[in-house]
Amino acid sequence: MPHRRDYGHRHRGKDRQKTAWTSEFQELDLPASVMDGIRDAAFTEMTPIQRQALPILLEGGDLMGQAQTGTGKTATFLLAIFAGILREGGHGERDPLALILSPTRELAIQTHKEAQLLGKHTGLRAGIYYGGKDYRKQEASLDAGIDLAIGTPGRLLDFMRRGQLRLGRVRFLVIDEADRLLDLGFYEELTAILRRLPPKEKRQSLVFSATLDQRAQKLARQYLARPASVEIEPENITAEGINEMLFHVEREMKVRLLLGLLAREDVPKGLIFANTKIVAGFLAEKLRRNGYQCALLTGDLPQNKRLRVLEEFTAGRVRLLVASDVASRGLHIDDVTHIVNFDVPQDPEDYVHRIGRTARAGKTGTAYTLACDEYVYHLPDIEAYIKRSIPFEHADERFFGKDQAEDFDIRAFKRQERSSRGPRREGGGGRQRGSRRR
Repeated sequence: MPHRRDYGHRHRGKDRQKTAWTSEFQELDLPASVMDGIRDAAFTEMTPIQRQALPILLEGGDLMGQAQTGTGKTATFLLAIFAGILREGGHGERDPLALILSPTRELAIQTHKEAQLLGKHTGLRAGIYYGGKDYRKQEASLDAGIDLAIGTPGRLLDFMRRGQLRLGRVRFLVIDEADRLLDLGFYEELTAILRRLPPKEKRQSLVFSATLDQRAQKLARQYLARPASVEIEPENITAEGINEMLFHVEREMKVRLLLGLLAREDVPKGLIFANTKIVAGFLAEKLRRNGYQCALLTGDLPQNKRLRVLEEFTAGRVRLLVASDVASRGLHIDDVTHIVNFDVPQDPEDYVHRIGRTARAGKTGTAYTLACDEYVYHLPDIEAYIKRSIPFEHADERFFGKDQAEDFDIRAFKRQERSSRGPRREGGGGRQRGSRRR
């Protein structure tokens, strides 16, 4: 099911089918087939970024936009691309006319789904390209020909280097969530791709970023031609519908508090965040030993395993997902009911991103934060950023659960990890003592 929150404002009346459809999008000069897609999506009102950005884009201007996920930016650039391609013509050939760069496969998948919905009646072909799986399927789609290429930098660059993806016809470029692309270390891949595009004067280019920091602005200056700037500040830093609660707790008691919270409530789909890979791995194993079905997501997980973990969690086959700080960035998962910050985030924006994984698409959710002496010092910066205090509760005995695996602590987990890697080989043709494991 496509993630509808990022499309636009939808008419929610039960009798929509019985009444004449009217939409603010009808004020724009959009092709009829694009309007048919807007009608399928049931858009009636534009979001603020759509009102400000679409007139600029439909005139052919470049754009540097600051917008959070959930503000309607994806529909903004897709509608502009569809209209531009249909008016200029030239579609239906093998090589793409539009390139959309995403920091994560999850965002690429979401964008592709929206393109399929909104572009259903246009006849334009959108292909999706990301690492980890479906290489042959993605290769076949390139051979068949596409109009829009949507994907992550690594896989796109791989196809380019093999000569299977050619960008000489690209007339529309979107760099989506530029800050996350740079955070995740894609700068070299990004510049390698952009250097292979037609000159910036011969294409329309858009950069979207949640924060227009110096890195994003430098990228825009280098690869955009006299861009207009649109900044959409969210009405609330944190999403509505989130029941936030902060607990001050000793570090040694955090696991028991987590177990108590999970035992007190029905948690159909819960995300648990830790600041480090080692703590995330320990938590996942601790929860399994306490009888919980649990999956683990860390930054060094191979791409195919990462996708499999997310598919199991999204489908509800696993109720709890533990994610390290690096792995948590760029997650887009619907219907998450509970967020637990086992560690207070070290970056105020990460707090907003983390708890924003729940209460999506108008739903409600719960976000717990466990503040121990190690990370509590980051709390004032978070509260200054969100411009309010987080409601707190005293963690008395009724909140703590029983640990069925008391003897399994973080030291035991580290020993288990070392043991699972096996002993080092010495002498002969083995690895030298002290050499780095790869």
